[in-house]
Amino acid sequence: MNNALFNFTTPINETVHGYVPGSKDRKLLNAELEKLSSEIMDIPLIIGGKEIRTGNTAKVVMPHNHQHILANYHLASEKEVNLAIEAAQKAHKKWESTSWVERLSITLKIAELISKKYRHLLNAATMLGQGKNVYQAEIDAACETIDFLRFNAQYISDIYNEQPNSEPGIINRIEYRSLEGFVFSVTPFNFTAIASNLTLAPVLMGNVVVWKPSGNSVLSNYILMKIFKEAGLPDGVVNFIPGKGSEVGNVVFSHHDFAGLHFTGSTATFNHMWKTIANNLPNYKSYPKIVGETGGKDFVFVHPSANTDEVATALVRGSFEFQGQKCSAASRAYIPQSLWESIKARMSEMIAQISVGDVKEFFNFMNAVIDESSFDNCMRYIAKAKESEEAEVLFGGNGDKSKGYFLEPTVILAKTPHFTTMEEEIFGPILSIYVYEDEDFEDTLKICDKTSPYALTGSIFATDRAAITKAAKTLRFSAGNFYINDKPTGAVVGQQPFGGSRMSGTNDKAGSYLNLLRWTNPRTIKETLLPPTDFKYPFMKEDKCSAGLPK
Repeated sequence: MNNALFNFTTPINETVHGYVPGSKDRKLLNAELEKLSSEIMDIPLIIGGKEIRTGNTAKVVMPHNHQHILANYHLASEKEVNLAIEAAQKAHKKWESTSWVERLSITLKIAELISKKYRHLLNAATMLGQGKNVYQAEIDAACETIDFLRFNAQYISDIYNEQPNSEPGIINRIEYRSLEGFVFSVTPFNFTAIASNLTLAPVLMGNVVVWKPSGNSVLSNYILMKIFKEAGLPDGVVNFIPGKGSEVGNVVFSHHDFAGLHFTGSTATFNHMWKTIANNLPNYKSYPKIVGETGGKDFVFVHPSANTDEVATALVRGSFEFQGQKCSAASRAYIPQSLWESIKARMSEMIAQISVGDVKEFFNFMNAVIDESSFDNCMRYIAKAKESEEAEVLFGGNGDKSKGYFLEPTVILAKTPHFTTMEEEIFGPILSIYVYEDEDFEDTLKICDKTSPYALTGSIFATDRAAITKAAKTLRFSAGNFYINDKPTGAVVGQQPFGGSRMSGTNDKAGSYLNLLRWTNPRTIKETLLPPTDFKYPFMKEDKCSAGLPK
């Protein structure tokens, strides 16, 4: 056995590939796009390393062409969920006792496989199945997934090397155990990287996982699962079970060995899960770890000293990249009256140049929203703005779902800071703007802080340093990720650990050691080298000077 002490130094973030015309990357990616588009994949469950087909299937379609079926995937029933839990429990003892260096050797191999062998396949699946353009897929499915895996290797090294002090005659140490049971990973459609990290972060810490992917990202997530297996992840450590959330959750949350939830999704779903877990507490072996990242109503606050070109660019990119389907997307903005006309004019120029269409046509800045439910929800909010005297649709406002779920980039001018679209999460390419009087800067900051139940991301644009300081202080608890003179999206692993509080989640900061700490169950061990042999302490000895004194 190799008894060397391993220490993994800080890695370098994965380089973003450009996919410029004529490049090798572009040719390889196009080949994978054509291949995936020309076949209908059959996606099974994977439980204990075995493929299981239930016969109860659902379809994976292209958001930009919803008549085009990419895959049929099998759905887990109560029987398969129980099988997945059994497989995880069977794998648990051996996996949690596996050296952490061996565990991270597997996860680092996964990173290398994605970087070198499966980059274009995983990007193509993310583009076609989740409606991302080539750049959005590259920074997500390739770069961020790789970064999570490589940086987590450093973080676990740092965590395991953190040990308590020992005094002469005493040896103190901390043993980092896995959770006593299995972790339930529930992953969203919008980031392939999140699907990987929510599953593999607990795995790296010695845990076993039951993984329920979103139905809208099953294609890329199945490819991830196959990569995990190729890298040498033992059977049963991760069990891949697409299925209906309620059916899978009912079995998982009632199980005695449920030990943790790693979740990204809607606030309403997370709240329901938390209540269900609370109601089942008497059934569990131990208190489950609950980690969740949920909704957001992310803001851009502009001070009169801001640069208008910078603001306009941040609003367009922050609101409309990936059709606004990022938890961190700019959804509301507060702009001073003195800058409004110039910002509006610049935004108008930019929005007029945005094309919306097929992901395989690389000149499209925007593509389709994920499904019909999302499309209809966005159109309802647009309709409210069109019908209300308290709002005006400045740009966009139209949609067409006849072939794909296409929406125009839409900007709503709210005449009150409490109009519906300024307060509620929409999760689409819709930005709401409130224009405030310059002298009301501080009062409007307070409105921004109190408007939304969420606290995920936000930003301030200003060149006046005092204004930046004031905004950062007033909005201290309004965002878990706060940006100065930048859009509120685009957190990079190892640079801006991601997560928010209030109704945006538990703020356990994916992309940092803080998240990994949630998936360990530490045990403190104290060893005394020469134990005492008498119960009496020195203070109990008789004081000779007091001998003979009256008692």
